[in-house]
Amino acid sequence: MSKKLEKNGLWESSRMMLPQHREALQNQRSDRPAPASRPTAEDIGVMRDYVLLPLMHGMIKKKASEIERSSETLRLLYARVAHALAAQIQADLSETKTKMMQRRIQLFEEEKNDREIHYRYACRGHEDALIIAKDYMRAEISVRTARYIDHLVASVYNAGKADEQKA
Repeated sequence: MSKKLEKNGLWESSRMMLPQHREALQNQRSDRPAPASRPTAEDIGVMRDYVLLPLMHGMIKKKASEIERSSETLRLLYARVAHALAAQIQADLSETKTKMMQRRIQLFEEEKNDREIHYRYACRGHEDALIIAKDYMRAEISVRTARYIDHLVASVYNAGKADEQKA
């Protein structure tokens, strides 16, 4: 014979699940939201861009206004190049904001000190902290600005070559 009642009051031999109960359990599990996925390396890169690009844009705009007020002989050239760099950075920042929305990422600044800035982010339900060192920011801004300058010079140079070939 089967065992009588166990501690929780169920018959030992009644471990069968009815099809209706199994279906109800599966429906209940499918209604639950998927567990929050950790951000990918690309998501972290988008967050870094979201932090660095506004800083770069502000620095370039500030330098452009300083150049415009200077007595430098080539100030008009320098100012126009700075404004072109700022425009490209602004376009990339707009693209980054769109990516943040598409990927459902939100970033909030929490704390600043002399060495680092603390951010809190929410990425598709996953929440965590992002800390960026100011030394890293300075170095990365310098490298990225150099890339923007190289890209701008290359586009001007290639446009000049195309004009020469047409003539």
